[in-house]
Order: sequence, then C-alpha cells, then structure tokens
Amino acid sequence: MARTPHLYALVDGNNFYVSCERVFDPTLEGRPVVVLSNNDGCAVARSDEAKALGIKMGEPHFQIRDLLKRHGGLALSSNYTLYADMSRRMMSVIAGYSPEQEVYSIDESFLRFNGFRHWDLTEHAMRMRHQVRQWTGIPVGVGIGPTKTLAKLANRLAKKHPDFKAFGVCNLEDLPPWRQVRYFSEVDVQDVWGIGPRWAAKLRELGIRSAQDLKMADAQTLRQRFSVVLERTIRELNGIACIPQEEAPPPKKQIVSSRSFGHLLTARADLLEAVSTYAARAAVKLRHEGQAAGGIQVFVSTNPFIPGEPQYHPAALVSFSSPTHDTARLIQAARGGLNRIFKAGFRYKKAGVMLVELVPRTVRQGELFGLESAPDDDRRNRLLAALDSINARMGKGSLLFAAEGGRPSWAMRRERLTPGYTSEWEGLVVGKA
Repeated sequence: MARTPHLYALVDGNNFYVSCERVFDPTLEGRPVVVLSNNDGCAVARSDEAKALGIKMGEPHFQIRDLLKRHGGLALSSNYTLYADMSRRMMSVIAGYSPEQEVYSIDESFLRFNGFRHWDLTEHAMRMRHQVRQWTGIPVGVGIGPTKTLAKLANRLAKKHPDFKAFGVCNLEDLPPWRQVRYFSEVDVQDVWGIGPRWAAKLRELGIRSAQDLKMADAQTLRQRFSVVLERTIRELNGIACIPQEEAPPPKKQIVSSRSFGHLLTARADLLEAVSTYAARAAVKLRHEGQAAGGIQVFVSTNPFIPGEPQYHPAALVSFSSPTHDTARLIQAARGGLNRIFKAGFRYKKAGVMLVELVPRTVRQGELFGLESAPDDDRRNRLLAALDSINARMGKGSLLFAAEGGRPSWAMRRERLTPGYTSEWEGLVVGKA
C-alpha cells in the first residue's frame, strides 16, 4: 500500500468544559468536577477524578450529588459563553502549526500536514501542546496518522493509554507495525470513529471486536452488509484517506434554537416570549452564516418523564414568500406558528424554533407581484448590522426586541453558573494584594 503524501493530526481538549473552569479556578485541580447540562440536569463533562469515581456521561445530577460531596467534588452549570471563547483562543493557537486546519467541534481540530514529511511531527506536536497550555491553560491530546480515522484513534491512545498519556502525543508513524497491531487490538470496535454502539453490536456478532479486527475485515463484504460509510472507515484504518479536509465548514442546512424551561409553563404569553427569544437568537446565527431562511418551524413539548402527565408535542411550519434574515420577520412568524399550535391545559417543558430551507443571503428569489428590491431593505440591513455589532461588543442581550421580554421567569435554570471570566467586566479575575 502506497503511503499517503500527507498526515493528519487531531488535537482535542482534555475534558474541555472542566478544563475551562479550572483555568480560572485553580482550587478545582485534583478534585472530582462535573459540568451539567441545561437546567442542571445531568453530567455532560467529567474530570478524570470524577470518572474514577464511576460517574458516567449523562448521569443525572441528583444521583451523583452525594457521591461528589463525599469526595470533595463539585458540579457546575454549563457556561457556554466561556467555553466558546476559550475554544476560539485554543483554535487560534493550534492554527499556527499548520496552514490547513478544520475545526471539527468546540474542542477538536484536525490539522493536515502536507509537505511536512521531513519534519519531526512528534516534536512539533509537543511544542503545540506546550504553547496551547501556556497561552490558554487548556491541556490537549494530539494523535497523528495518515488518515483522519487513524488520527482520531491515535488521539484516543494519546489521552487514555498509559504508554502515551504522560506525553499527550501519539504519532502512529513512530510505531512499528507490530506495536500498532498491539494497540489497535486493545481498542474496542465501538470506540472507532463513526462506529457507535448499534453497529458495534452487529460487528461483534461477526467476530469483529477490536479496531484491529475491523482493520483486517473485508471492506467490500461489510459494505454490502452495512453501508459505504463502514467501507470507508475500514479503508481509513488501512491508511487510505477517504475523508477530505474541510478548510471551511459546509453551510448549515438548518439552524435550531431551543431550551428547556426552568419550570413548567402553562401561559401562552410566556411561550410567545420564549419562541420570540429563540427566533431572535437563531436570526443572529443565520446572519453570521451569511444565509437567509425560507421557513421557520416552531415546536413545543410537555415533559414525557412525569408519570401520568398529559402529553402534547406539536410543531408548525411557517414559510416565507422570499427567504429572510430579518429578526422582526422571523419573530412575527414564530409567534404566528405558536398561536396555531398552543393548547391550554398542558404544562410545557420545552420550546424552540428551527430555521429551514437555508440559502445564501445573496440569493434572492423574485416575487411575481413584489418589488425587485424593497426601498427599505438597505436601511433595514444597516439596522440589523448595528444590532449585531452592539450585542457583540457590549454583550449578548444588550439590545432586545420588545417581544423577547426582559428577565424571563422561564429562563433555563443554572444555579451553579461560574462568572463570565472572559466576556464580562464583573467576571474578571482579580488577584489578591
């Protein structure tokens, strides 16, 4: 098999949400820490110390509260503003180590090293880890391999295997074939990128239990039994690059804004305020993506986990005669959709909006009886640009549409929220004299 002309690295923040919190509160170091989901529901991030206590991902907070207390641990509310800002800082440092970067998620980034064959990439990765930690405080793991799937697998070894964990870097190119076989045989097939529990169960029935078993399987046969995606994974495990590097993320096909409420709602006015707020948030994302929406879907739901509670989970789609990114127009449509589906007598737990039929904002579909360009379009666009600029500079929610309300009683519950260390003056860390 010919060697690929390039290598990939996956750089991944270790326990990212917890690590962000520890940057600004060193007293959390060495303690079991979990970060909770919306409304402080369940664990979505865990420190190594919390994992050692047996706390699982998604475990409800009420079930682990006493365990954390006994071991001097702590549960924190999700501080999404902080995590997004720390991610931006981390990714900007990582970008200096390769001209080709793909930000894969809030804490993961692929780098492609094309023309780096004569570099010591292990040393290169070590320098990157050191600089990320020094400049942002975030510890990262780095996996290097000839394909994205192998880089993902190497990253797992770098973060979890005792042979690499102390260094935080695993470069598969440094390993002789027999050592690769050994390590791949220790990785459960479910932990290979793109497999997951459902496929893993079926693969185990065929005797494929490890990453090495999957690597040695016949790609064409498994394609016929599963899909082309599994065939691609097998080829990637064998060093054949099938997943391209995306230098820019593809345009979104949908934008969703949704939250669970801090308490159950029954009043139409509260729900109207909520969907107006979510529509406004979605509109900001839409303009940031340079897109416009051809429609908006509004949905509400009751809580299915309350025994005996009457259930209702409706949705309504409102289409526009021409795509729009105007917040006011989206709010008006969201409120209209809510009025169509609202029913009294139910206690609602969640609401949201989904923008659909997204197109580039520069694409404008003409209307048979409409003007080619409405005379107020330019003025409206300047108003929206000013709104976004002020909220970006002064803080989200500095300027609101009246329909969004002020300080809603239905807002998501975050009783353990840490300060906005990097985004609010009140959150700045002040040293003791």
